[in-house]
Amino acid sequence: MLFADVARVSGEIARTSARSRKTALLAEFFRAAEPDDVPIAIAYLAGRLPQGRLGVGWAALRDRAEPAAEPALTVREVDAALTAVAEVSGTGAQAGRRALLQDLFGAATEREQQYLLGLVTGEVRQGALDAVAAEGLAAATDAPPAAVRRAVMLAGALEPVAQALLARGPAALDDFALAVGRPVQPMLAASAKSVAEAVAKAGPCAVEEKLDGIRVQVHSDHGSVGIYTRTLDDVTERLPEIAATVAELAADRFVLDGEVLAFDEAGRPRPFQETAGRVGSRVDVAAAAQAMPVHAVFFDVLSVDGRDLLDLPYAERHAALERLVPEGLRVRRAVVADPGDPEQVTAAEEFFRHALERGHEGVVVKSADAPYAAGRRGASWLKVKPVHTLDLVVLAVERGHGRRTGKLSNLHLGARAEDGSFVMLGKTFKGLTDAMLEWQTARLGDLAVADDGWTVTVRPELVVEIAYDGVQRSPRYPGGLALRFARVLRYREDKPASEADTVATVREAHGGG
Repeated sequence: MLFADVARVSGEIARTSARSRKTALLAEFFRAAEPDDVPIAIAYLAGRLPQGRLGVGWAALRDRAEPAAEPALTVREVDAALTAVAEVSGTGAQAGRRALLQDLFGAATEREQQYLLGLVTGEVRQGALDAVAAEGLAAATDAPPAAVRRAVMLAGALEPVAQALLARGPAALDDFALAVGRPVQPMLAASAKSVAEAVAKAGPCAVEEKLDGIRVQVHSDHGSVGIYTRTLDDVTERLPEIAATVAELAADRFVLDGEVLAFDEAGRPRPFQETAGRVGSRVDVAAAAQAMPVHAVFFDVLSVDGRDLLDLPYAERHAALERLVPEGLRVRRAVVADPGDPEQVTAAEEFFRHALERGHEGVVVKSADAPYAAGRRGASWLKVKPVHTLDLVVLAVERGHGRRTGKLSNLHLGARAEDGSFVMLGKTFKGLTDAMLEWQTARLGDLAVADDGWTVTVRPELVVEIAYDGVQRSPRYPGGLALRFARVLRYREDKPASEADTVATVREAHGGG
C-alpha cells in the first residue's frame, strides 16, 4: 500500500464531520488494503506511531529535503524508516536521526511530507478514529459490528483484529477471546452528579469506594503472575509485593480487576502522585517496595479457572470474587437492593460520606445486572465525586512571569471533540505547587512542537485532572464553553489522551453550558 493512499484518506476523514461518511471511507480503504499493511495504516490514520516517541525535536524537522515529484513510498517503507530513527542512540543521536529523517522526507511528495510532519509531531489529531474504524472494518468484511467491537476490546487494540479479519474474514473473530496472560481494555465509569442520581439510573446496585490509585488488571496462571495498567503496560516487575500476594490466592488461573495504592502510617491513602511515582519507578524496585509498599484492592473478576465471566451480571461476578479473594483485598461496598427505598438511598449517601472521610475520591455505583463491558464507558458504572472534575488534555502552555519566570505556567486545556481533535475550554495556572511547576516545565518542554516566545504549543498527549465550579457560555473559545474557576488537581500520566473527557460530556453535565 502506498503511503500516499493513507495520507489521502486521512485528509478526507478530517474534512468530513459525518460519521457515516467516515465509516464509508474507511470501509472502502480496508477493502483495497493488504492485511499486513493494515496495522501500520490504522496507527497512522489515528495519529499514532507504532514506534512511540522518536526523540526528535522541532529543529530536526524545520529544514526538510525537497519533495519527490511522484508518490512511491509504501507504508512498510515509512514504518521501517521510522523504526530506524527510533533506534538511533548514543553520541551524535540527534544528527543521526536528522539524517535519516532527511532521507525519508526526500522520498516523499509535498503532500506526504505534510502528513509525515503531522505524524512525527503528534499533530494528526484523530484519536477517536478507532471506534469509527471498527465500524468501517465490519462493513468491509460483512462482519457483525458488535462482534468486531468485542474482538477489539478483547485484543486490546484494533490492529490485530483488522489484520485477521481482512486475511480470513468474520470467522477470524473467534480467535479473540479472553485469555489469561493477554490483558483487555478495562471497563470505565461515566459520571453522575450525586449518589441519589447514580442509584436511580443504575437500579439495584452496589456502591463501592472509588480509590485514588493506579488501575491494574492482574492475570495469574498457576502462580505465574502478570500485572498490567489501564493502558495495558506490563508493570509486573515493578510490583513484586502485589505479585506475591496474588500468587497465594486459591485458584489456578484467573483475571482480576482492581487498583494498587499506597497508605500512610494512619492507614489513609497516600497522594496519587506518590503511588504513581512508586508504580512508575524502574530503579531498585526492591528498595522502593520496602520504602513505600503498595497494596492491591480488587473489585471485579473476569475469569476463573478457564471460565469467562465477562457476560455475567456484576452481582454474579462479585460472588465469584468473594469466593476467590479474601475480604481484606476487596473494595468496601454497600448494596442497594431497592433504589426506591429512601432508607437504602440514605445509607448509600452515608457510605459516600464515609468514603471521603477515609481519604478516597468518592464512590462508583455499579448496576447489579451489568456485564463487564471491556473498554466501554457507559451508564452501568457511575462515579460520584464531591466536586466537578474533568480529565482534560494540555494543548499549550504560556511562559510564566514574576516569581514564575523561567517556568511553563498557564495551561491551555482541551476536551475531546467527536472527530478526535481537541476543543479548548479555558486556561489555568491555579493549584500548581512549586514541584508541579518544575515537573510540568520539563515534561511540556519535551512535548513542544512550536514556540512563539510566549506560548509553547505541545503535542496533545498529557492528561490533567481539573476541578472547576461550573461552565459558562463563552464566545472566546471555539466550543462556546469555558470553565469557571478551573484549578489543577493532578496530572494523569496513567491515562492516554483518547480517554480524556469530551465536549459532549461537558455540555450534557451542565445543561448545554
